[in-house]
Amino acid sequence: MTDVTANRQPPTANRFWTGRRVFVTGHTGFKGAWLVQWLRHLGAEVTGYALAADTTPSLFEAANVAEGICSILADVRDPGSLSDALADSRAEVVFHLAAQSLVRESYARPVDTYATNVMGTVNVLEAVRTNGHVRAVVVVTSDKCYENREWAWAYRENEALGGHDPYSSSKACAELVTGAYRDSFFGRDGAPRVASARAGNVIGGGDWAADRLVPDLVRAFERGTAALIRNPAAIRPWQHVLEPLHGYLMLAEALVARGELASAWNFGPWEQDVQPVRWVADRLASLWGDGAAWQQDEREQPHEAMLLKVDSTRARTLLGWRPRLSLQTALEWIVEWQKAFGAAPERAAELTLAQIARFESMTA
Repeated sequence: MTDVTANRQPPTANRFWTGRRVFVTGHTGFKGAWLVQWLRHLGAEVTGYALAADTTPSLFEAANVAEGICSILADVRDPGSLSDALADSRAEVVFHLAAQSLVRESYARPVDTYATNVMGTVNVLEAVRTNGHVRAVVVVTSDKCYENREWAWAYRENEALGGHDPYSSSKACAELVTGAYRDSFFGRDGAPRVASARAGNVIGGGDWAADRLVPDLVRAFERGTAALIRNPAAIRPWQHVLEPLHGYLMLAEALVARGELASAWNFGPWEQDVQPVRWVADRLASLWGDGAAWQQDEREQPHEAMLLKVDSTRARTLLGWRPRLSLQTALEWIVEWQKAFGAAPERAAELTLAQIARFESMTA
């Protein structure tokens, strides 16, 4: 059952995005592909900049995300190429999503993780600094940028940054870079307005990443095998991918109008949707049916935080953003998307746009 919250203002209320030139890094990734589909749906003129999709299948390819946009396959670690692409796009709004986004991968490739997540952010902001068209920038980091003290309280935007693993640390570094550029170069009249966005654990249809809970579960369910779960007691702030993307769209629109909003923002779920991994695995298995099951992976695992929550009071108060889907509903949407895709892979774009339209209609 879909939950409709008190928020009644869609990001499209004043047609802000119609014809708006937008530059999206990381458009070939899971979140980036959903964002580009939504921006196209809103009428934006999109330039995407990213490496080729790194999963097979990928939402980017399955949904033909490159169709109707300027898609540039290149690396955010290449400052010259990035600067030229942004200049050519004449974009007014930049969403920076390109990242190495997996904790366990960061243990295997720490140098690449820092190079992409930290210097990639430097390169994006430097390109913005030398570009005369950009008005607003949303740098997407992570809820894992906080110094995790394993406490029961949700982290607010003014909490200390940190990170035990290279991924979390790199996202804290990206926040520091964003703050330094904002304070040094973008804090004056006429300069681009730069904000950072910290979302919870994002889930949704069309995610085929390795070492990520929902894709791992879905792959096992499709094979008819028991999924291996490494840390079923870990508690995370789960949310459907459209929830933070809605926040990013609202934030970018607000930045163009109000420079004082250029700061850090949390976009997390309601308290009741901060749940253990086993809660998600049990309910997804139940929704999937067909004997879907999971079991704990008893092998030794690298360190990961056990408890993480973020406080989104600021976004709710100042932006009017609200979560719209309960976690149960988000899981229902995932099963719906994945099963429909499995039956007809050519429908990926249709399935994605249908869920975007349904999400928007909840505020009509």
